[in-house]
Amino acid sequence: MRALRITLIIVVVLGGLFVLADRLAVGFAEDEAAEKLKSTENLAATPDVSINGFPFLTQVASGELDDVEVGIDDYEASTGDGGKTIRIDGLRANMKGVHFSGDYSSATAASATGTATISYDELLKATKSEPTEVVPGVQANVVGLSDGGNGKIKVAVRVQGKAAGVLPVDRTLSVLSTVTVENNKVRVNADALPAIKGLSLAEDRVRSITDFQQAIDRLPGGIELDKVEAAKDGVVISVKGSDVRLAG
Repeated sequence: MRALRITLIIVVVLGGLFVLADRLAVGFAEDEAAEKLKSTENLAATPDVSINGFPFLTQVASGELDDVEVGIDDYEASTGDGGKTIRIDGLRANMKGVHFSGDYSSATAASATGTATISYDELLKATKSEPTEVVPGVQANVVGLSDGGNGKIKVAVRVQGKAAGVLPVDRTLSVLSTVTVENNKVRVNADALPAIKGLSLAEDRVRSITDFQQAIDRLPGGIELDKVEAAKDGVVISVKGSDVRLAG
C-alpha cells in the first residue's frame, strides 16, 4: 500500500508539473503570436491572442492548434480610395485548425469567423459631406447616422434653400435605411424617400445623397465581410474566411 501511495503521489506531482509547463508554454506562445501578428498587420497596439484547448504541448507536437482567438481593439482597414482608411472597433476572430511551420515563422487557419463594429461616425465619412442640389435652389446632405431599430439605420438628411415659387426650407428629415453587404462593401439604401410639401424631388437625385456604400478592402489575414446589421453604437459586421494567414 505504501508503494502505491508513493506512486500516486509521484503521478500527481508529475501531472502538476506537466500542467504548469503546459500553461507556461501556452502563455509564451500567445505572447509571441501576438507580437508576430502586430508586425505582420502593422498594428499600432499588440492584439490579444488566446490559444484554447488542453494540452497545448501535444497540439504543438502535431503541428496544428485546434482553436485560436484573436482580438484587435482598433484596426484601420483600407477603403481602396487613395489610401483612405476606416476604423473598425472590437474585432474578435475565432480561428480553427491553425497549421504552423516548423520554425513558427508562419501560421494559417483552415477557417475563421468573427465580429466587429464600425461606428456611425466612421460610416458617416462615406456619405457626401458637401450639400448637393436636389432641385434648383435647394440642397441636401447627410448630417448624421444612428440606430433606427429593427436592424435599420436612421439617416438624418438636412434640406435647405429656396426653390422658385416655394417658401424657404431648412429641415432635417429622418430616413430609415437597410444595410447590407455585397462584394466587401457595406451598402446603405433608403427604404422610402423623404417628401417635402411643395417640392417635387427627383428620386435619383435624392438617392444620390441618402444611398451610399463603404468598401472595406483589407482585413487581417484576408478575412472578408459576411453580414452586417445596424446596432446601438454602429453597424456590427460578421466576417469569415478560409486559409486565413495569421503570420508569415
